[in-house]
Amino acid sequence: MRVVIAEDNVLLAEGLNLLLGQEGHEVVATVADAAAFVAVVDRCRPDVTIVDVRLPPSFRDEGIRAALAARRTRPDLPVLVLSQYVEPAYATELLAGGAAGLGYLLKDKIGRVEEFLAALQRVAEGGTAMDPEVVTQLLARPRDSPLDGLTRREREVLVLMAEGHTNQVIAEKLFLVESSVHKHIGNIFAKLGLPSSDIGHRRVLAVLAYLNHT
Repeated sequence: MRVVIAEDNVLLAEGLNLLLGQEGHEVVATVADAAAFVAVVDRCRPDVTIVDVRLPPSFRDEGIRAALAARRTRPDLPVLVLSQYVEPAYATELLAGGAAGLGYLLKDKIGRVEEFLAALQRVAEGGTAMDPEVVTQLLARPRDSPLDGLTRREREVLVLMAEGHTNQVIAEKLFLVESSVHKHIGNIFAKLGLPSSDIGHRRVLAVLAYLNHT
């Protein structure tokens, strides 16, 4: 894969360069600010991008703004956002468009190399990779929410869906048969008033889009 990285922390940027190079990926550019990221994405046409939430000059949400700007000109641009802390508001903003190829991970997940690389690959292929802690906060809604109608098992399935797992993986993690997972997903869509489609990552984005606007 051809990768563009937007990260102002030199040590982290170099570490990502080394890790991805060892895995056979090509880091075509590493930049430290939002404007440079948008320009290099337009010029290099990468397969996937890795973007820090907080970039110069204010270190607030420049990374999110840069990702949104880049996706306005290239809607199919895969973006994996990295954050030091759980910031569900930023995840909500990024996912509001309901497009594929999005990920939001905490930086400490990079140390779990296999998980990080799997998430990056999933995003590059148009899937979704949401950090479990972010998903948990997205699900922590006030009372009188449609989520109140979900059973404990349905919430567990919803969290794993939002992390980007397939029905088979969800079944393995919850020690269920795959047909039971399919039934739980159907119940989730019905209770949230969403279409009953159960095709690929679109179901995850539909659920998250609903939660983000609840």
